[in-house]
Amino acid sequence: MPVVSAEVTVPVDAQTAFALSQTTGEVRLRWDRFVRRQHFLDGATHPGKGVRTLTVHRWGARMVSEYVSYAPPRNVGMRMVTGPWFFAKMAGGWRFEEAGPGQARAVWKYNFSCRPNWLAPLAEKIGTWVLGREIQRRIDGFAAGCADPVVLATVADRD
Repeated sequence: MPVVSAEVTVPVDAQTAFALSQTTGEVRLRWDRFVRRQHFLDGATHPGKGVRTLTVHRWGARMVSEYVSYAPPRNVGMRMVTGPWFFAKMAGGWRFEEAGPGQARAVWKYNFSCRPNWLAPLAEKIGTWVLGREIQRRIDGFAAGCADPVVLATVADRD
């Protein structure tokens, strides 16, 4: 199963980095270049294990995912419930750790498999390249959000 990952060191502590990664609505759209729209499903108002979300990618692809782990401020994991036809499976995890005074290291990893089986070897090679670029762009946006006073103020207001 192919794995793509990206990492970045940001100028905030791990707790702030984790909280920022879980923002929603307009605040999320300020930093998350991957997402056109995202919201909780089934009446949920906050992230947590078992909570499902609908994410619409900036190109229009839709995915329902479910949190399989939620352990602030260290990590969060998700798995695809339904999504684009070419993914047989997809899952990801975001990890946050202190990287020095006022700094955190964020590591985001995703694994996936493609269908149909006969096309999977080629599709997964292409998918690794495309998804790798998308995840790098996404974590770069996250890093920019960690320096955005508007985003940081929203996270600070939650404390």
